[in-house]
Parts: sequence; structure tokens; C-alpha cells
Amino acid sequence: MISAAAARGCAPVEIDPAAFSPDCRVRRDEPLARHTSMRVGGPADLFCEVESELALAELVRHARAAHLPVFVLGGGTNLIVSDRGVRGVTVKLGRSFARTEWLAEDAEGATVVAGAAANFKRVVLEISERGYRGVEFGEGIPGTIGGGVRMNAGAFGGEIADVTVAIRGVTAAGELVRLPRAELGFAYRRLDLPRGFTVTALEMHVARGEADAIARAIADAKRKRGRHQPLGQPNAGSIFKNPSGDFAGRLIELCGLKGLRVGAAQVSPQHANFIVNTGGAKACEVRDLMHEVRHTVWRRRGVWLEPEVRLVGEW
Repeated sequence: MISAAAARGCAPVEIDPAAFSPDCRVRRDEPLARHTSMRVGGPADLFCEVESELALAELVRHARAAHLPVFVLGGGTNLIVSDRGVRGVTVKLGRSFARTEWLAEDAEGATVVAGAAANFKRVVLEISERGYRGVEFGEGIPGTIGGGVRMNAGAFGGEIADVTVAIRGVTAAGELVRLPRAELGFAYRRLDLPRGFTVTALEMHVARGEADAIARAIADAKRKRGRHQPLGQPNAGSIFKNPSGDFAGRLIELCGLKGLRVGAAQVSPQHANFIVNTGGAKACEVRDLMHEVRHTVWRRRGVWLEPEVRLVGEW
């Protein structure tokens, strides 16, 4: 049988799955549309789901020896995967990376370690329900902790950088490391990490809070998201970063672009900074719609919008 990579005119991935740890499950030509919130994306040459840091480090070393690029998928939000898919090795962290561990807890605060594959919203609710504050902004943020860390996810005046103590992960050389907060370059919707670094866990410190105030903040964040965001259709979250002193959604709406379509990709009629998949959209349609929105806002409002989502794979 001809592999999908060969059918695309690409060289097959020369790496033996049998050499991997039992903690690494391997599939060839896995359709990535199954693993992204936008529900678009072609196949991964080699799709590897790992269940331990040691297995991840071993996989990275194998890929490096074979001169293959490594792409970490995460929860599949905040990105658009090309219709042609992703070359090399695509890594997805398994369930063992979805755990939350409480290292220290007292009357003042707590230190919490959340695995990179943990659902962002679930971690927020767990911390809040135990009476700690500082992460209420994350109620409803899609995706995983690892993806949230990489983009310094935030909303309503808060962001991950505010509670970060350290980040654990695996380097491009396959080494396990811990990076303390002082060594991390957080910025608006961005974290500068060493090239090829894979986040495996986030260490946070959260302060003790007043239960009613925390509940009100969670409910307020949930209400705002439900009122303004298109929760019922496949999407990748906010498409563009907010420019300084303004909101991307406001500028897009002022240009009359709500409802604009390219194929089955549409600027959400509910929130202009979201693009939704109305059914069967292609990645190229999402990309082309982003291009049209950026250039229209530039022509009409003089603002060049920067993408918040990443375009990954072979375009």
C-alpha cells in the first residue's frame, strides 16, 4: 500500500515505530482534522501519542537522529493545520499528562502542577472550587494547559504569566528540564521558549480567595463568553491579537466583515474575531479569509492585525 506521504510526493518517514517505548503509540498518516478544534487539517506523516516524559524524550532523540522535524499538537486549538498536513513527527501528549498535582497547600496559598495535556477549563474549575483565586480569567478558554502556556493565554485582565512558578519540559536534544519563572520571556499572547522545547507541565502558585468572589468571577467570565463567542461551531478561538488600545473584533466589525465567507469558512456573525467552520471548510479557505480580513482592516482602518492562531504544516 502506498502511504499518504508517498502519494503527496514526499519521502516516507524513515523511523521504526517498533523502536519506541511502550509509552509511545504510533500511527502513520493520521488525519489531523480529527484532532483540531477547527476540524481542518491533512495527515501527519507520523502521529505519536506519548504517556511519559521519558518516552517523549526518547521520541525526540529518535526524530533528531533521523533529521525529522517534531511538531507538538497539544489540544488542537489556536492553530490551523494545512490541508497538506504536517511532515515529520507530530506529537500528542496522552492522558498521563492531563493530571493535576497539589504540592503545597496552606491558609495563604497553594502550589499546583498541571500537566500540559490537562484541559484548561477543568484546571481553572478545580483550583477555584478549592478556594484559590488567580485563574478565574481562564474559565472557558479552549484547549490545554500546554497550549495556554505557549501563547500566555489570558482574558478579562488576567493571564497565565500571573500565576506561573516554573515550566517543565523536554528540550530539542531530548533532555528533561525545569525553567523557573525568572528565565521565561512572557509577553502579550506569547512566551519565548527555546527552539524545539516541548512543555510537559506548568507549576503555578495561587492565593487563597473568598469563595463568593471567586464564584462571581467565574460566573461573570462564563456569561461573557456565552454571550459573545460562537461556542456551537468549530473554531480555533480568537483569530487575531488585540492591537494596543483597541480590539480586533471591533475593528473587523466596523469594516462590515461579520458574516464574510470564503467557501465554508465564515467570519462569525456573533463575534467578528472568530472564524467558524460552517461545515466541510478547508484550511486554505480559513487562511484566505484571514488574509482578506487583515487587508480590509488595513485599508479601511490603518491597523495591521497580527494573528493569534498559528498556521502549521505544509502550505
